[in-house]
Amino acid sequence: MTMSGQCLCGQYRYSIAAEPMMTAVCHCKSCQRQSGSAFSTNIGVPEAAIESDGELKVFDETAESGNIVHRHFCGACGSPLYSTLSAMPGLAFLKAGTLDDTAAVAPQTHVWCKSAQNWVEIDENLPRFDANPPAG
Repeated sequence: MTMSGQCLCGQYRYSIAAEPMMTAVCHCKSCQRQSGSAFSTNIGVPEAAIESDGELKVFDETAESGNIVHRHFCGACGSPLYSTLSAMPGLAFLKAGTLDDTAAVAPQTHVWCKSAQNWVEIDENLPRFDANPPAG
């Protein structure tokens, strides 16, 4: 499977020739703030599979979990493109809204639900976690 996408202004384009490892909706306060919305829909892919044209800036944040979140974004238009986590080296969480074609995106789980907006309806058929899911 090949996915492609870009930032809002088009200065950064990417393609990924890898199957998504997971798709999760994150309701943490940081994802709400960086997306300007109620949550962020993220697709886990191998970071090494990202081929790109353009440069990104990185904002490092210490998350509530204590992990470092490296938020990669376009310095020209501010679009968030993906995040990497100190706790999960080699994995990147691509922001689903940046994809050229989002038809295949279907959330598999919801995380940080303790921060979810009270007006957001979460599919009761999907796994949900108050914070990060347990390892393993």
